[in-house]
Amino acid sequence: MSSIILVIAGLFVFFIGYKFYSNFLGQKIYEIDDSSLSMPSSSFEDGVDYIPTKKHILFGHHFTSIAGAAPIVGPCVAAYWGWLPALLWILIGTVFMGAVHDFGALVTSVKEKGRSIADIASLTISDRARSMFLVFVILLVWLVLAVFAMVIADLFVSIPSSVIPINIQILIAIIMGFIIYKKKIDAVIPSFIALALLYFFVWV
Repeated sequence: MSSIILVIAGLFVFFIGYKFYSNFLGQKIYEIDDSSLSMPSSSFEDGVDYIPTKKHILFGHHFTSIAGAAPIVGPCVAAYWGWLPALLWILIGTVFMGAVHDFGALVTSVKEKGRSIADIASLTISDRARSMFLVFVILLVWLVLAVFAMVIADLFVSIPSSVIPINIQILIAIIMGFIIYKKKIDAVIPSFIALALLYFFVWV
């Protein structure tokens, strides 16, 4: 099967999920009312934890957050199990699990004045629930960090030239954050410059 057909089919599934399923979740499950919601980033703006951010930057944050190690692990899954299970994992997992989880966590946090899920557990259940939730989160973070470290270590061993662009990426991200949030420069031009630099360091 042509890869173009798979790409088009995948985009179609994501469009349907975004257009219809997300509306169903927002209206019927999470009962979002835009007129009564105030964004914690604006209400409690402090320049540290609460910062009003443009939509396209938020999209980039959440896109990379939900992707995680998938761009690296995904091809490995496809190579081991075949392209169909990997494709179904990406489409079904994103639409019905990953996106739903992130969407629900964001909506819940907004409704609770920007509190974390652990703090919300304390308010709605008990302080013991908050402690248990924090322990669970810490264990999950350790697990994710271990997987990321293993994947990156394997990448550095198999492709030593990847060390430079990955470390340069961290430096570029810090500089971009300083330019956008401290110098108040629009993100478009710095983004193109950063992208060009990343491609350059991958090439060299």
